[in-house]
Amino acid sequence: MTTSTQLTIHVPGNHLMGPLLGERDEFLRMIEAAFPGASIHVRGNAVGISGKEAERVGQLFGDLIRLLQAGHAVDAALLARTIDMVKADEHPADVFTTEILKSTKGRRIRPKTSGQKAYIDAIAENIITFGLGPAGTGKSWLAVAMAVQALQAKEVDRIILTRPAVEAGERLGFLPGDLMAKVDPYLRPLYDALHDMVDAEAAARMLERGTIEVAPLAFMRGRTLNGSFIILDEAQNTTPEQMKMFLTRIGFGSKAVITGDTTQVDVAGGRSGLGGLEKVLNGIEGLGFVRLSSRDVVRHRIVADIVDAYERDAATGPASAKPGKAS
Repeated sequence: MTTSTQLTIHVPGNHLMGPLLGERDEFLRMIEAAFPGASIHVRGNAVGISGKEAERVGQLFGDLIRLLQAGHAVDAALLARTIDMVKADEHPADVFTTEILKSTKGRRIRPKTSGQKAYIDAIAENIITFGLGPAGTGKSWLAVAMAVQALQAKEVDRIILTRPAVEAGERLGFLPGDLMAKVDPYLRPLYDALHDMVDAEAAARMLERGTIEVAPLAFMRGRTLNGSFIILDEAQNTTPEQMKMFLTRIGFGSKAVITGDTTQVDVAGGRSGLGGLEKVLNGIEGLGFVRLSSRDVVRHRIVADIVDAYERDAATGPASAKPGKAS
């Protein structure tokens, strides 16, 4: 038999009540709808909670108060993510108050889900980190943020951003322009992430000096990369040979992040360099794998629903229908 709990949350200051409850109590109604097993009564600065879900709702209010005190603006999207995390026995305030860096535009770069927090923690702790998950989970964006933070802290001397130009293949020669103009469309997402962290003029100077290098994966062959923060993006489109080549380029004082989505393999023959790699590399010290899911999608909520729909279809459909199945 589930026991009923009663508790009271005291909000430290009238100025927090409006942002906490929302305009016309919009946020209060969202919380009541999410936790039907709790009864919530507000009187002055006191929030009384009773019912079988009272402890969770109390934790939710406690986390929201911490976020407001830290200067966060609570909106419906943040509240929805906070509710989901509390239901999963996670601690949203610990996630949302973690700051990676402050961009030149004044924007504070922070994780937005517990999965993203685990991802940046793994990058900080390991020499090589694999971030695997669907589109919209911030794999590449957060990796670039961690790279810029490491460069600013003088932990590395340069940043190297690379991707396999799979779709181009042997057809690069048929595209107009010099080599960088030909591969630019495949590297554009990394440029975009970089420009979110660093203003255009600073980025241009760093690219010119070689402090930041953006190049196709083929350019990594034969090199030893010391003192570098290296990001290999879209790694599901590497071959096993390319993946081995990349991993053996990493030198002293370097850190590498490899991102990919094994459901979107475009490499010829489906021989992805990520296929079965976790089993091969399991147990190596300083190397970690983090798997992000639809719960970590921070684009429009419909993107998470689409990811879930594809995963359900892949799980229930015939093997031949599974999208991008890696060998």
